[in-house]
Amino acid sequence: MRTAALGPAQRAESLAGMAERELDVLVVGGGVVGAGTALDAVTRGLSTGLVEARDWASGTSSRSSKLIHGGLRYLEMLDFALVREALKERGLLLERLAPHLVKPVPFLYPLQHKGWERFYAGSGVALYDGMSMARSHGRGLPLHRHLSRRRALRIAPALKKDALVGALQYYDAQMDDARYVATLVRTAASYGAKVANRARVTGFLREGERVVGAKVQDVEGGGEYEIRAKQIVNATGVWTDDTQAMVGERGRFHVRASKGIHLVVPKDRIHSTTGLILRTEKSVLFVIPWGRHWIVGTTDTDWDLDKAHPAASSADIDYLLEQVNSVLAVPLTRDDVEGVYAGLRPLLAGESEATSKLSREHTVAHPVPGLVVVAGGKYTTYRVMAKDAVDAAVHGLDQRVAECVTEDVPLLGAEGYRALWNARARIAAGTGLHVVRVEHLLNRYGSATEELLDLIADDPSLAEPLQAADDYLRAEVVYAASHEGARHLDDVLTRRTRISIETFDRGTRSAREAAELMAPVLGWDKDQIEREVQHYEKRVEAERESQRQPDDLTADAARLGAPDIVPL
Repeated sequence: MRTAALGPAQRAESLAGMAERELDVLVVGGGVVGAGTALDAVTRGLSTGLVEARDWASGTSSRSSKLIHGGLRYLEMLDFALVREALKERGLLLERLAPHLVKPVPFLYPLQHKGWERFYAGSGVALYDGMSMARSHGRGLPLHRHLSRRRALRIAPALKKDALVGALQYYDAQMDDARYVATLVRTAASYGAKVANRARVTGFLREGERVVGAKVQDVEGGGEYEIRAKQIVNATGVWTDDTQAMVGERGRFHVRASKGIHLVVPKDRIHSTTGLILRTEKSVLFVIPWGRHWIVGTTDTDWDLDKAHPAASSADIDYLLEQVNSVLAVPLTRDDVEGVYAGLRPLLAGESEATSKLSREHTVAHPVPGLVVVAGGKYTTYRVMAKDAVDAAVHGLDQRVAECVTEDVPLLGAEGYRALWNARARIAAGTGLHVVRVEHLLNRYGSATEELLDLIADDPSLAEPLQAADDYLRAEVVYAASHEGARHLDDVLTRRTRISIETFDRGTRSAREAAELMAPVLGWDKDQIEREVQHYEKRVEAERESQRQPDDLTADAARLGAPDIVPL
C-alpha cells in the first residue's frame, strides 16, 4: 500500500486542491470520528476533504483512557446493543484493521464481598466474553478467570491484603489514541482524500436553505479558501453546537461536555503485572499499563469552560489519588505524578443531570440540506459512527455510491506488520538498533517503520534517542514533521509522542532538541525555533499552575495564561 506523507508541501496542495473543484464530501473535525468519516467516504469512491482547526486529535481524541473496549460497565446498564457493537469493533481492530496499534491488556477486578459479588461480577464478565466470542471477533484474547486472594496478590502485589477477598481477571485492548488518529488520517490520504490540519472553518456557504460549502482559514499561512462540497459532515465532537451555530441552526440535539482527567505515574510506583479496574461511588477507576508507566483515571464531571484546553484542578488530582490509594499498600503521592491530562467527552444531553449517566451512543442528523451532523459515541465505535455519517451524506448525493468497506480496509502500517514483527531480530541486526527499539517502532508505525529506517540510513544520528526522553528516537521527531502532519513543537511532544505526560519535566528538557530536528523540515529559522520552545515552556507552566488551583474556574483561568502558538 502506498503511504501518504503529510508534510508542509502536501498540506498546501490539499488546501488548494479542495478549493479548486467541488468535493462530494467535506468533513469538518480531525478527531477519530472525523478521520474515520474521511476514510469511509474516500474508500467508497467519493472525492473527500478533511479539515481540522488545530492539530489532528488535539481535542478529545488524544486525551482518552486509551482503551479499545466493549464497555463492561454498560452491561450493568443493560445496554447490550452498545456492548455487542463495541466488542465487534474491538475484535476487528485487534485482528484485522490495526494489529500494530491495538494491543490486548489484562485487568484485575478486586472482589470485596464473599459469595454474591463473585457470582454477580463473574456472570457479567462471562457474558462479556461470550458476546465477544459469539461475533467471532474475540478469539485473540484470553478468557476471564477467577482468582483467589492469594493468586490475585501474586500478580498484583501492590494491592492491600484487606482490599479484596478474591478477584476476576479479564482482557480488553488499548492503543495510543493520538497516534491512531494520525494513522487514520494518513490512511485516508493514501486513498486520495485531501487533508489539512490548522485549517479552521469560519462559516458555511449557503444557497437558499442548502449548505454548499465552507469558508476555511489557513491558520498557518493566513489565506482563506472557499471549499464547495455536495455534502458536509460536522464531526466536531464537543464543538458540535458551536459549529452548528455557524449555520444558524441549533440542530436537533445538544452535545454536553464531560471532563475526565488522568494521571501518569512510573511503572515502579505500582507493583503489578496487570491493570486494575476499581468500582467507585461515581463510576469506575482504571489503572492501565502504559509502557514504562501507568495511567490512572478517570473522573466524570460536567464542564462548560474553555473546550480547547480543559484544565485539571488540584481537587481532580486529589480525587484520583484518594480513590486509587484506597486499594494500594504503598500509596501514591503528588511527587509520583509524572503527567496529568484532561479531556472532554462529547455526550448527548439527556434527562439525567449526571454526566456519567448520559448516553455514550451516537446520533446522526441531517438538520439542513447539505449538512450531516454526527455526535456522541465512544472511541471504540468510531468506525460505525463514520459509516452512519457517510450513509446519511450519501442520501443527499445524486449518484449511486458503494456500501461501506472499512471493515476490510487495514490502516496504514497494518499490512506486513506481523511479517516484520517475526523478522524483528534480523531487522535489529541489519540496522544496528537494539531489538527493543525495533519492537517499539513496529508497535507505533507497523510496516511504515521501514520509512523511519530509511531516514536513519540517510542520517545515522537519527538512530540516537532524545537525550531527555530516551523512549523515543530522534528519527521519530523528524518523521512526525515530514510524514505525520506535525506543524509545531507541541504537536510532537504532546501527540506524535507522549513525552509531555511521560516525563517529570513534562517535555521541557526535550523541547529544544526536538525543535531543532523539526526546523529543517518545516523551514524554521532560529527565531521560530525560539518561539516554539518558549511557547511550549509557557504551556507547561500554565498547566502546572492550573493543577495547583482548587477548582475548575481557577484552573481554567490559569491554563488560559498560555495562548496557542501562531507562526509569524
